Amino acid sequence: MTHTSLFQQRDEIRKAIRQKRRLLTLDEQQQAAEQLCEQVLSHPKIKQAQTIALFLSFDGEIDTSPLISQLWTLNKQVCLPVLHPFHRHHLLFLRYDPTTHLVKNRFNIFEPPLNVNNIIPISDIDIIFTPLVAFDEFGQRLGMGGGFYDRTLENWQQQSFYPMGLAHTCQQVKPLPSADWDIPLPEIITPNKIWSFNN
Repeated sequence: MTHTSLFQQRDEIRKAIRQKRRLLTLDEQQQAAEQLCEQVLSHPKIKQAQTIALFLSFDGEIDTSPLISQLWTLNKQVCLPVLHPFHRHHLLFLRYDPTTHLVKNRFNIFEPPLNVNNIIPISDIDIIFTPLVAFDEFGQRLGMGGGFYDRTLENWQQQSFYPMGLAHTCQQVKPLPSADWDIPLPEIITPNKIWSFNN
């Protein structure tokens, strides 16, 4: 498959799934968020984890706010991704608590303001939950195309964190056309299932 047709195919999948996601009603979104929260909190790795990186939902992504509130209640440290100011397409992770004032980044996504005192080194993070547009039964994830999480997850097996995807059930697709730089995830959690992949 040529690079052009690969990009084209992936773009078409992105458009279709984003549209599907946006068509979910508020009730469906709320129910999915609550079910997802239950699935995540029942996961043994979450019970053991102390520092968890999450994302704030955007563009119809599954709502992570009920999960974040529950994690705070359980005294877990939550952090959010922030666009790296100097390294293009890279992320930093900053501490996030109920008092954090959020600002919009260049993609119009809310993130904590950059403050070196609130940066959490990636070596201190136990779980990184990643957003995704689509996923398949092999754990391949299709992101928004910026490569931010692909760079973060590179060689994750040698890192101290464990990556997991969060998605609506409707985001599962037939095998994704994958590229060399794609990083398959070991697990993806949807409202009705915890998918485990032997990558």
